[in-house]
Amino acid sequence: MRATRASTAPARQSCCTVSARRRCPKLRADGILAAACAALALAGCYQKMKDQPRCEPLGPSRLFADGKCARDPVPGTVARGAARDPLATLDVNSDRLPVPLTPALLARGRERFDIYCSPCHDRVGTGGGMIVRRGYTAPPSFHIDRLRQAPVGHFVDVMVHGWGVMPPYVAQVAPADRWAIAAYIRALQRSQHARLDDVPPEARGRLASEPPPS
Repeated sequence: MRATRASTAPARQSCCTVSARRRCPKLRADGILAAACAALALAGCYQKMKDQPRCEPLGPSRLFADGKCARDPVPGTVARGAARDPLATLDVNSDRLPVPLTPALLARGRERFDIYCSPCHDRVGTGGGMIVRRGYTAPPSFHIDRLRQAPVGHFVDVMVHGWGVMPPYVAQVAPADRWAIAAYIRALQRSQHARLDDVPPEARGRLASEPPPS
């Protein structure tokens, strides 16, 4: 029975037969094309935008000689729109504020000073801040004659360009806040060398009646 079926079954055609030979190249080409399309489709599933090589924040890098991935701005870099800010125009020798001196300005200057300046200069400006107590180089006191006689623009210039071991704070402190800090530094200087004549007449009586600090 098996022999009869085998003998009566139609013969299987292979690529070696004359009629199938014409179809074999087309079948191979279709298979290669299908495999290529599948490979492209699978490649598109890989999240290259998500997993692309990049620098991690504050991570190391072998690309640069200093080993740091985060790069400092190129010297002379001007932030977008900063050149149009009139308060960013600096006159180092200017002893006049480009903005009105108001209690609000001094309050803003004190807030920014306490954040950015007091860690080195302390809150009175004597140069004994917390990181100085931990071994950092002490800055000069704001109350020495040289700095008391310096124009107010000098302090803004130091914030922009740095001085000695102090780095520039141009990226941290906005132009308006630089002048507010400079005004507050001037107020600190006056506070440590104040005279009774500097006190408004209506406040002198109250000041004279208060006991001296212990």
